[in-house]
Amino acid sequence: MPQVGDLVGPIHLDAIAHGGHCVGRLDSRVVFVRHGLPGEVVTARITDTTNKRFWRADVVTIQQSSPDRVASRCPVSGQCGGCDFQHVSLTGQRQLKAAVLAEQLQRLAGIEWVGEVQAVGGVPDVPDGLGWRTRMRYQTQRGVVGLRAHRSHQMVELPANGCPIAHPEGPSAGELAELAASQLGDVELLATVADDVMTCAPGGSAEAATVVTQTVGMVDYQLSASGFWQVHPSAAELLSSRVLDLLAPTANDHVLDLYCGVGLFSGQLVGRGARVTGVEANRESVEWARRNVPSAVFIAAPVAKLTERLARDADLVVLDPPRSGAGEHVVRALARGSARTICYVACDPAALARDLATFERAGWHADHIEAWDLFPMTHHIECLALLSRP
Repeated sequence: MPQVGDLVGPIHLDAIAHGGHCVGRLDSRVVFVRHGLPGEVVTARITDTTNKRFWRADVVTIQQSSPDRVASRCPVSGQCGGCDFQHVSLTGQRQLKAAVLAEQLQRLAGIEWVGEVQAVGGVPDVPDGLGWRTRMRYQTQRGVVGLRAHRSHQMVELPANGCPIAHPEGPSAGELAELAASQLGDVELLATVADDVMTCAPGGSAEAATVVTQTVGMVDYQLSASGFWQVHPSAAELLSSRVLDLLAPTANDHVLDLYCGVGLFSGQLVGRGARVTGVEANRESVEWARRNVPSAVFIAAPVAKLTERLARDADLVVLDPPRSGAGEHVVRALARGSARTICYVACDPAALARDLATFERAGWHADHIEAWDLFPMTHHIECLALLSRP
């Protein structure tokens, strides 16, 4: 039996799997291999044998290459855990993500989806697929700055030119090193770019709690620099626009905004004349939401506790749950409610598929599913699904 660190191969790589790795086999053992592509033949280094059903490995050498393979833009892409697809052309990345979404929808929800992962406008003067990440969490060790390795707490030192997917208006590698050197002990550095203003400070510090402003449409949203906001600079505008288009709210519609955060969708819905009730478990986010959208009603509570009651009086629903999804309790409560249409915003295709399967069993149907490449160079995608009663 191979041990961690052993080289194995040749491994013939098959389909892409959810999580950014390809499926290969050593005899009868499934091996999830990172940094490979479907159709390639590789030699890989074993990284994990703890699971009885499969092992994990990283590509070391390529014996037969895919036409979608390109030179990585980052010298530590094989070590850092931030990017999965630096070695893949952008067209190839989006095709892989579409294949994963289609497979998850078919296997978990019985939905046959034929679509594409759509490109999103990038940052001016930056090559497509790079420079989009407006929020970064850097690690420091003895004054050295880096990022976490894949599935590890170990730190990979930041390249001399910085992280290629970090927004260009963020701190340079030199500025990060100076800030790290000024700290006592190892700290986490939070860097945020918002409306052309950059903040960078140790997590938990007063500066990390600096108020930043994000503008979407006619609404200025304020939040802490360390609070949650979409990391792609085009994401908030794009998603809120698509939610409005899909829900098509009319004046005086009562819209339920679940997992509402600081009020992104609520602010845009109110602008269309809707009456909005937002629910969010994070109390700090709710405080910001109340300031950002004073004409809406916001409740600080776990969504699962209030969905049953609030759904009885909703005309429309938008929900943007965490990566784990909304879950059966919330979905079934929404399905029993009065809404005519539900828009589901999802950052994980498996969680989306599980929840859509629950909706289907409860009598709702996904009329439309679309996907956007808001996280280039990674395996992550953003999806929107529009549901109605048949």
